[in-house]
Amino acid sequence: MDPLCLIVAGIVRATLPAPDFTLSWMHSVQKSRWEERYHVERDGLRLVTARVQGSGAGMEPAPAATLRDGWWTWHPQTAVRELRLTRSDYTSDYTLCWRDRCRTLGDLVGATDDGAVVTVRPCDQDPRGSRRLRGPG
Repeated sequence: MDPLCLIVAGIVRATLPAPDFTLSWMHSVQKSRWEERYHVERDGLRLVTARVQGSGAGMEPAPAATLRDGWWTWHPQTAVRELRLTRSDYTSDYTLCWRDRCRTLGDLVGATDDGAVVTVRPCDQDPRGSRRLRGPG
């Protein structure tokens, strides 16, 4: 299993020992929850499920989405090398969940400047100086 690295300004701030994780956030305009579930692969990340509560303001569900229990859900199977998440003091923070454990991005990477970009990608190797975060089990 390849660990997931959280990188700020070229420095690994944390690693997650999980083959899968969920990234979620609150849309800044619509105030609706958005969640994406990823699988960590050696050369990138695979978006396997996306879901959103509601729609509008750039939050349109995919044409194949189905509505169940207030969530539009679809399965894109899109591969990306990495995610680049911009943190802001003016919006709620991202949340990452893995192995039944959830933490905000700020809790995981520590203090950053407003507008800091956190790169989320599989680790190329076991980075020195990173914090290993373990989930239950």
